[in-house]
Amino acid sequence: MPENILRFLKEKDKFVSGARMSSELGISRTAVWKKIGILRRQGFIIKAVSSRGYKLIGSPDLSADEIASEVQGDFWKRIFVYESVDSTNEVAASLSIRHEIGSGTVIVADTQENGRGRLGREWISPPGVNIYMSIILKPDLEPRDATLLTVLASVACTAALRNTGGLPVTIKWPNDLLVSGKKVGGILTEVRSEPDKIRNAIIGIGINVNIEKNNFPSEIRSVATSVRAETGENFSRSGIIVRILKEFEKRYKLLKRTGRGRLLDEWRRFASTLGQNVRIAMGKEVVSGRAEDIDDEGMLLLRLRSGALKKISSGEITVLR
Repeated sequence: MPENILRFLKEKDKFVSGARMSSELGISRTAVWKKIGILRRQGFIIKAVSSRGYKLIGSPDLSADEIASEVQGDFWKRIFVYESVDSTNEVAASLSIRHEIGSGTVIVADTQENGRGRLGREWISPPGVNIYMSIILKPDLEPRDATLLTVLASVACTAALRNTGGLPVTIKWPNDLLVSGKKVGGILTEVRSEPDKIRNAIIGIGINVNIEKNNFPSEIRSVATSVRAETGENFSRSGIIVRILKEFEKRYKLLKRTGRGRLLDEWRRFASTLGQNVRIAMGKEVVSGRAEDIDDEGMLLLRLRSGALKKISSGEITVLR
């Protein structure tokens, strides 16, 4: 696979002969040359010098081989990158149901024609600037634990973004990623369940990366932000995706090994909702109170003005000032 060549060039970080790559990777020199050609057509800049070999000079902003070369191990099985899709969650659903694509598959798109957020809202998805991705999982979890997948994804994204330009990202329950009170990203989890287990989960992740502040639609400009808007720098989308996938894998394995306690504690440390007076709209029902905690299933514990404690599984939350 081309990612093996790419990983090799990255590890050496110098000119490497075709003969050496052929020998160490166990493929022919012709195969090396063909894979170098594939990488070049994908936008990788690979310099070739007679008698010295090949050297990686530059990488495209978004590449399946780039991501696969960095995310090693057996957790992430397949990475797909599309130029344009209706929505990455829809592609993931189609692949997982119709084509039986397995757990650990990642769908990434440069742009979405009909990106979706929670409650059926449109997710603005311009090309060339942001991350639109979906993760396919077949987790060994009960249906009542589905909310934990959103908790896990939000924690993984927060940790990854905090390591990107030092962003002080926080989590607004249940699925928003905030910087300075403005939305930089969000999670949309969709689950197909049987009575005793989750059959299939698709976790959609949207992150505003390199979009300029004045390029946000006017109606969300005051409440949205991006990594670039906060840091003044452009970042590789592939690089951020790699960080997210690594953080996700680490926490998913921890969840399976030690249970939910450490994951929920980490969510609490990142949360901006807890301790706040909030109003939550759940369809036609609206309740207000103080957000005290989340329970073991990731549901919000709301202390009502009456003193009663109410569990909230989902809703539109507004922080009261």
